[in-house]
Amino acid sequence: MGAARTPRARWVEEGLRVLAASGVDAVRVEALAKRIGVTKGGFYGYFADRDALLTEMLDEWEREAVDQVIDQVDQPGIDAKTKARMAGGLTFSSQRLLPIDLAIRGWARRDTAVAERLRRVDNRRMALLRETIGEFCDDPDEVEARSLLAFCAVIGGHFLAADHGGRTRAEVFDRATDLLFDTRDR
Repeated sequence: MGAARTPRARWVEEGLRVLAASGVDAVRVEALAKRIGVTKGGFYGYFADRDALLTEMLDEWEREAVDQVIDQVDQPGIDAKTKARMAGGLTFSSQRLLPIDLAIRGWARRDTAVAERLRRVDNRRMALLRETIGEFCDDPDEVEARSLLAFCAVIGGHFLAADHGGRTRAEVFDRATDLLFDTRDR
């Protein structure tokens, strides 16, 4: 009886962990094999080369960061504000997806194919924001502006080091969300 093969998903998962922690240049077959505790020979039973692994890592990230998030928030009876907060929370406050997302943004600055993938993902995320904000706002220009501000707040908030005058970051972010998703008639 032969030894059990390391599952394909394990290579992808370990690749995503390394990407999140150290960037794309650290995702190397030999290093992944060592981290997993196997020889690199099993890698080539699943992947033609490193680029094939990187593509599959991007596929998995897109499934988790967009498809699965949309599936979780696209439930009947969830109001627009809650839906948008859930989507942002699932993606950008998660210990898993946030570091991967930020690493992919760094990678996209150097790789046009990754930049196109990121554009597709961000366009899908913006579409969800437009849909949710469009539930209570009928001005297309305002929907677009609120969607942009909400997305920028979520992404940019991770890079901002400013203090908030005695308020916590969470308090300020909650207030910003209230302003962006204000459903009162104007």
